[in-house]
Amino acid sequence: LPNLLNGRNAPDVYFEWVGNRLLERDADGFVADLSPFIEDGPLTGVLEEGQYGAATLDGRVLMVPHIADVTNVLWYNTEILDAAGIEAPTSWDELLDACDTLAADGIIPIASGNKDLWAAGNWLAHLVSRVVGHEEYDKALSGEADFSAPEWQQAFGYVEELAAHKCVNESVNAIDDNEGAQLFFQGKAAMHAIGSWLVSWAIDEAPDLDFDFVNLPAMPGEADPDSVIGVITGYVVNAKSDHDKQEKAAEFLALLSSADNTQAFVEAEAVPVTATASESIDERTVRLNSLLSESDVVISPPDTGYDLDVADAFYRSLAEVLGG
Repeated sequence: LPNLLNGRNAPDVYFEWVGNRLLERDADGFVADLSPFIEDGPLTGVLEEGQYGAATLDGRVLMVPHIADVTNVLWYNTEILDAAGIEAPTSWDELLDACDTLAADGIIPIASGNKDLWAAGNWLAHLVSRVVGHEEYDKALSGEADFSAPEWQQAFGYVEELAAHKCVNESVNAIDDNEGAQLFFQGKAAMHAIGSWLVSWAIDEAPDLDFDFVNLPAMPGEADPDSVIGVITGYVVNAKSDHDKQEKAAEFLALLSSADNTQAFVEAEAVPVTATASESIDERTVRLNSLLSESDVVISPPDTGYDLDVADAFYRSLAEVLGG
């Protein structure tokens, strides 16, 4: 994308994540302020004012949000948990007890394919953020504090407990996210920690699977008991395009968010922020969207919200502890 933006035929509209990536594009001068088009132009009334919150910086709207995803919850196979006499875990102790029971029965408690580091990394980043608190999490990943504080050691200790209780498959760091999901789809694992896209994925690949989710189980003495980890993606207009092209781009983004196109996206199993319950959305997706929109604390995944070198080092450290 940076090469495209600096090229001779740069895009007038491009896809991006809210967070560090969007801020980098803005710092490099490639993000137009969409406020004029929202206040009196093609984007007037397209989204509710509050939906621009995460994409707004110093009063400037940097992006038209399109999709909001919870990037990690704990999915569970209802039949497996029922057969084992286990309720969906909502606390740390309940989760470890469930791991012990399921592992003793020869069932993988939580499937994860972490070869590319983000799959378990995203889940465990949320876990440790619950222990250290979202402000300390943000400071450390932003480079304003280090990871050697006692609360970080305590947080990594909980990841160590997951390994000790055999909560994840032994192959966790050797297989990718697709292979991890297949363990769940095939009934070899009782739970799977991944994002909201699992709904459409499971409907396609495991249509008979009876599954549901809980948010990350509560951690002992945690700082943010109801936090959610999620991302917002959308489309940015290039500030270096001339004004006429910027206005055409704004018209295009208004068209993208129209009722007809929103319905088309829903039918394609991608749920835009403009969708409502009337568009026949899977009820699990509706609950996930509510979970994200109603949370007071939304955690950014390391690899979309922060510097990639820091995120990579953080993910590698989590993978090593999870792997024993």
